Amino acid sequence: NRRPAPLEGTGIPGGLVTEFAPKSLAAEAYRTLRTNIQFAGLDRPCRTIVITSATPWEGKTTTASNFGVVCAQAGSRVCVVDADLRKPSLHGAFGMENGRGLTTALIEGKALADVALPTRVPGLSVVVSGPLPPNHTELAASQRMRELLEAGARDYDLILCDTPPVLSVSDAVALSAQCDGVILVVGVGRVSTAALRRAAEQIDAVEGRILGVLLNRVDMKRDRYYAEYQCYYHT
Repeated sequence: NRRPAPLEGTGIPGGLVTEFAPKSLAAEAYRTLRTNIQFAGLDRPCRTIVITSATPWEGKTTTASNFGVVCAQAGSRVCVVDADLRKPSLHGAFGMENGRGLTTALIEGKALADVALPTRVPGLSVVVSGPLPPNHTELAASQRMRELLEAGARDYDLILCDTPPVLSVSDAVALSAQCDGVILVVGVGRVSTAALRRAAEQIDAVEGRILGVLLNRVDMKRDRYYAEYQCYYHT
């Protein structure tokens, strides 16, 4: 894979701090996320997880990418799937072409492992979105998607689904009903409390399991409290 372009405002290729700046506070926060999710799955294993946000530009793709890296670094077999079939961006984070991917697997009856691409990180694979379909939500809510994820959980220890924002379209809500848990990414200063509440209510309405909330875009230099405790979770 080619080296991804630096994420705007960070200088880090693809925003992958866990790969290119592993000793940073941000990278440590993703490792804390990994630990918390492991504890959240003690009673109910979390093999398939939706990573989403209430509104656009809150950092869900960056979170999915970095969370995948730290889980693979800990020895897990991880597959990060671009389930945003409207505005996919995961391929850019890893410096890949958006060719055969999730839609290919859904339409041609293939497994995730058949279309997954290896990354520079051992144990971490990526499934790009593939050609964009006209029936986004129907695919997300389909029985074929459920079967694809269930079969993928036998090939991988963890599957992370990067989805569109909850309040923009219903894809993320549909996937929340099919996965073991949801991580809701919140961009500090970018989303209202009311919008966040509506997003959580929509996920709860389909009996999605919200594992917790991750605060993103925290000014670590300004607020040392958030620098040390930027991940808050509940089960």
